[in-house]
Amino acid sequence: MTQRTAVVIGAGFGGLALAVRLQAAGIATTLVEKRDKPGGRAYVYEDEGFVFDAGPTVITDPACLEEVFAAAGRRMADYVTLLPVTPFYRLAWEDGTSFDYLDDQDALDRQIAARNPADVEGYRRFLAYSEAVYQEGYVKLGAVPFQSVADMVRVAPQLARLEAWRSVYGIVSRFIKDEHLRQVFSFHSLLVGGNPFATSSIYTLIHALERRGGVWFPKGGTGALIQGLARLFREIGGTLLLDTPVEAITTEGDRVTGVRAGGRTIPADLVASNGDVVHTYGTLLAGHPRGPARAKALAAKRHSMSLFVIYFGLKRNHTRLAHHTVCFGPRYQGLIDEIFKRDKLAEDFSLYLHAPCVTDPSLAPPGCGSYYVLAPVPHLGNAPLDWAVEGPRYRDRILAYLEERYMPGLRSDLVTVRHFTPVDFRDELNAHVGSAFSLEPILTQSAWFRPHNRDDRIHNLYIVGAGTHPGAGVPGVVGSAKATAGLVLADLGMAGPR
Repeated sequence: MTQRTAVVIGAGFGGLALAVRLQAAGIATTLVEKRDKPGGRAYVYEDEGFVFDAGPTVITDPACLEEVFAAAGRRMADYVTLLPVTPFYRLAWEDGTSFDYLDDQDALDRQIAARNPADVEGYRRFLAYSEAVYQEGYVKLGAVPFQSVADMVRVAPQLARLEAWRSVYGIVSRFIKDEHLRQVFSFHSLLVGGNPFATSSIYTLIHALERRGGVWFPKGGTGALIQGLARLFREIGGTLLLDTPVEAITTEGDRVTGVRAGGRTIPADLVASNGDVVHTYGTLLAGHPRGPARAKALAAKRHSMSLFVIYFGLKRNHTRLAHHTVCFGPRYQGLIDEIFKRDKLAEDFSLYLHAPCVTDPSLAPPGCGSYYVLAPVPHLGNAPLDWAVEGPRYRDRILAYLEERYMPGLRSDLVTVRHFTPVDFRDELNAHVGSAFSLEPILTQSAWFRPHNRDDRIHNLYIVGAGTHPGAGVPGVVGSAKATAGLVLADLGMAGPR
């Protein structure tokens, strides 16, 4: 029997995980990436001896990653070392108070009681709710594709029982009364591009996921995990093409026949795209009637916010910082409303500050520190700002704010600095309107309502990554790879993924 062939477009976490699974199952797989390094949003910048992870910095549910290596008969520990992060996050406010969110129930209880004693019991009930959602929404459904209405109808009773129509913030507020604590336990949906006041309460499962599996950081940075996956893929016989932008997905009738990339045609029995879903249909599939029509429908949906990210290296390592700090500004709901709905930048901001050298000093020269800070900002469809003008101004405001409140002497200690704007998300990552997380994870854009892991009309075209089920975040896109691989192997009459 002739060996089956596949092309996977885009070497982000989802594309790499899918490519490994397909190659390990005996499908000759070519992974095509437009940039000079694999990673996608998990790209790596290096400058002056500093190493900067461009995107994901929080690793939860290591087991889902271990599954990818196990599918190829390997151990993840032989490719990358995961270091525990504690506290998971430090949440800090402008009144000078902070909260260390960690996997220590007694320490959590003490901090909660200091703010509102009644919320200690409320938190326990919230954790139980989050556990129930985790079991239904992640364990049972996280890697199961939703290809038909019947799939959605089948899980409707569970979703109704868990009140999935409520927002993350709404559910948290039912259990917890202190406003700062409500922010502590509802901000997580922002990590996958969701507005806590609009995103389905299903996403409270992130809390249980972290409490169960911990929060980790790969030694050498998230890029070391990407490199481990890429090495694994090559070792088992996969072909990785870098600096090779895909120009088109080629078709004959309602079947894909391969891709046109780097000036040549790569034939394949099936194609899977880890690219942005609007770009996949609107640009790569522009030669087929399905492409423009599907792209138009997807472009009309609600897309997640974008991000403004600053990567900076200092000649000092601020060891008193936590590895992850969420720096809340003066407003919560008002600011989030402006980020998701307004056509301009808010005057204030909330920030996520990443200080990886607290856990792994090897990411900077001796005694120095690598950092990144991001601010959620409107995507270009809502706020078509001139980021060539706004970017430097916004960068300087954020660095001044960090220096004043968190990192004394920051600007005089600067060795290197660069920033990444919504325009860069659009141009570097082909992200529709510069969205950082693809479609917004509201209930009516989740599960069956999200772009399907296999196209409904072109049955050998598959989707993987943040734009399909289950959604954004490292566990989400790795889960999408498992779901998509399962469909591919079932369609080819081969064994399903482990």
